[in-house]
Amino acid sequence: MSFRRYWYIVAESRELRRNQVLARQVLDEPLACFRAADGSATVLRDRCLHRNAPLSRGQVRDGLLACPYHGWVYDGAGKVTAIPSLGPELRQRHCLPPYPVREQDGFIYVCLEREPAAPPFPMPHCGEAGWHTLRLQNRFRNTVENCVENFIDIPHTAFVHAGIFRSSRAERLQAQVVRRDGSVLVRYANERSNLGSYRWFLNPRGLPVAHTDSFHAPNVTSVEYRIGAKVFLITSQAVPVTAEETLVYTDLTYRFGWLNRLAAPFVRRYGQRIIDQDLEILDLQMRTIRRFGREFRDTPADHIHRLVDSLRDAIARGEDPRVLAEVSQDIEFYV
Repeated sequence: MSFRRYWYIVAESRELRRNQVLARQVLDEPLACFRAADGSATVLRDRCLHRNAPLSRGQVRDGLLACPYHGWVYDGAGKVTAIPSLGPELRQRHCLPPYPVREQDGFIYVCLEREPAAPPFPMPHCGEAGWHTLRLQNRFRNTVENCVENFIDIPHTAFVHAGIFRSSRAERLQAQVVRRDGSVLVRYANERSNLGSYRWFLNPRGLPVAHTDSFHAPNVTSVEYRIGAKVFLITSQAVPVTAEETLVYTDLTYRFGWLNRLAAPFVRRYGQRIIDQDLEILDLQMRTIRRFGREFRDTPADHIHRLVDSLRDAIARGEDPRVLAEVSQDIEFYV
């Protein structure tokens, strides 16, 4: 087991058009992505077999990718179909094996190993009737570990997003945290009105809030709020570009009834505003870590993050995180 055996998003389906090549990077691996003649997505290592020029700087025509240096041509299976310097007859056989690729839920996924550990994570309610999804992309200057911790961390919201999404009120929150089958699930209790300046829309009557957070190894977080008939989910996939750079694809998925489409501009603006604040604080955190190292002091609320780390640590050791023993604990903290 390794991080390379998992699926990572390289692009939204709409981004990869025919006769186009996209340069991407996952786990420090440079990739060239294009659509083959049949329209299927292909991902190759971003290097021509001939003289190591980047294929992502080449051109695609009729599903064939031509290297920008000497014009070697690759098809969707990575086979070299033409070598211009040899003339019309192809007398040499070369192949650059493509990576496994899956196209699902409007995303293109790549796995850097031949045998993926598990299927790609299914995005909740994608394309379902009655639901609306807005898609965001943001590049964080921090690690996957610190990003996913931030995405399912309540205490920071009262300070980084003060007044927008929660405020510091010294209210007691209780939660049950469970690690099971490669995931961490957190169910919160006692939440009701501390929803910041958008409480008037999300919960104007002060109804009980059913709030769950979850992490799914190695890089997916999902936050769900159910308030009466309203349901709001934030699902993020953190793609490791380099050791200190993470590209995050976030789906804002909600069911607000007849307000679904009317609410879209508000939800997008609200979501991106919160993400912008996280981008800033995580950038500052990474700068400090570079200077002083990653030494943290934990509180009871950080038990969630310790369990997330336990799953990623298992992968780093070459183990399957799904076989770790089930753990359940009740925690209590104040916001």
